[in-house]
Amino acid sequence: MITDPQQIDRIIDCFGFLRRKDPTFKRHFFQAASVVHLNKPQSICHEGMSCTHLALLISGTARVYKLGENGREITLYRIGRGESCILTASCIISNTPFPAIAVCEEALEAVLIPTAEAQNWMSRFPAWQEYLFGLISERLAEIITVVEEIAFRRVDHRLAAYLLKRAESNGSRAIKVTHQEIASDLGTSREVISRILKDFESRQMISANRGCIDLLDTRILSDQL
Repeated sequence: MITDPQQIDRIIDCFGFLRRKDPTFKRHFFQAASVVHLNKPQSICHEGMSCTHLALLISGTARVYKLGENGREITLYRIGRGESCILTASCIISNTPFPAIAVCEEALEAVLIPTAEAQNWMSRFPAWQEYLFGLISERLAEIITVVEEIAFRRVDHRLAAYLLKRAESNGSRAIKVTHQEIASDLGTSREVISRILKDFESRQMISANRGCIDLLDTRILSDQL
């Protein structure tokens, strides 16, 4: 149960569905909810586990990924402030095990809703139903994009787009990221990423140092798309 008024206000500010004029739903929500704090790189959920709670992030970042038999990772999506996990929501609705791995990527704070309540509210409160279905619809489109990228787009083109997007979101041409992290996000091997980055560097598009990549010429890099 969450009773602190300031904490309740923070949570309502994060999640639009709580701003609806439905005092009954709000009462049930905060009676069932609890708050958890996790630090990097704590595990959130392993593949095959039962989903006992749905986590709604107040702050921080979680990463959801698949791990292949060869040990290679592919990032499906990340979850940030005001968001939740599509796969957990889907598992709760369908009573199926979690099909991926979720880890804390940046120290996070989240609201936990027990599975029984999350299921019960689907038939009782339209705001909750719309939130979960909207979440699934939005994230499903992202996952389809990931599959299309892997299947149909060259890795060097995907890497160029990845670097430009990271620079734009960071507001800086200096990107703090390792070759392995990029490989995991793009679903390829570290060796492939290192080879392409070396080619980019030889063409003076980037400058690569340990744990950091500086974009030197975004125009030429954009031509790779």
